[in-house]
Amino acid sequence: MTRLTGNALRVTIFISENDVWHHKPLYSEIVHRAHKASLAGASVFRGLEGFGASSLIHTSRLLSLSEDLPVTIVIVDTEDRVRDFLPQLNELVESGLVILDECEGIRYVGREKKA
Repeated sequence: MTRLTGNALRVTIFISENDVWHHKPLYSEIVHRAHKASLAGASVFRGLEGFGASSLIHTSRLLSLSEDLPVTIVIVDTEDRVRDFLPQLNELVESGLVILDECEGIRYVGREKKA
């Protein structure tokens, strides 16, 4: 089990819901590769509204439903492990934004329930 407590590096990847890698959602490919690389964790968040390089606003509001909402993937691990993973992001992300920032991680594991 990977434990992460202390200084860490967070990589945040902004892509589009419709981005694909070999007919598979790009966000899924990134998460599966992060898992295969044994990174400490990765999560995908679907945006309600946003815009990027195209300057088109994509929204989930009923009157202007978009099928191409923004997606954010957040991965946190030690700096070395995240930087070792970056070449895979270079291969996968054709259009989007990748942000690296230092953070401090505190990992909580399951606790016993009090009676």
